[in-house]
Amino acid sequence: MNRLVAALAFAAQKHRDQRRKDLAASPYINHPIALANVLANEVGIDDERVLIAAVLHDTIEDTNTTEQELVREFGKEISDIVMEVTDDKSLPKAERKRRQIEHASTISRRAKLVKLADKICNLRDIHNSPPADWSLERKQEYYEWAKAVVNGLRGVHPALEHLFDEACKTRP
Repeated sequence: MNRLVAALAFAAQKHRDQRRKDLAASPYINHPIALANVLANEVGIDDERVLIAAVLHDTIEDTNTTEQELVREFGKEISDIVMEVTDDKSLPKAERKRRQIEHASTISRRAKLVKLADKICNLRDIHNSPPADWSLERKQEYYEWAKAVVNGLRGVHPALEHLFDEACKTRP
């Protein structure tokens, strides 16, 4: 548990100035905590590496965190999981989205769990507190794209997949 708390503190520090795009401008750290909560408390995953990677999953992509920093702080195994779910921000958005669909079936089991929890939380957020500037069409497009990504993750965890399917039922 100490490593998980250390990851929470690390992620909170890294995301400290970031806000979500909802009307309330919620603290960004709520998102990685929600992933860990889905994994641990909704489907009973107790693999510490998965939970830590869930908490850290956006640190490379959305902060100034480096892969070397994650290796130093949390080890190569956790860093590798985070890297598997990290988009290359130097690529155009459409290419990043295409690559997520293309690579979903090839990532490790642990990375698939994190990615699936991420998609569940994103759909829930779009339903409950959507980005303020997103049109109905953009929300619907996100749901369709998330389904395409998750199709490549299927078979990894039936309970998580069920939660995703339930979240899909809230499509705008």
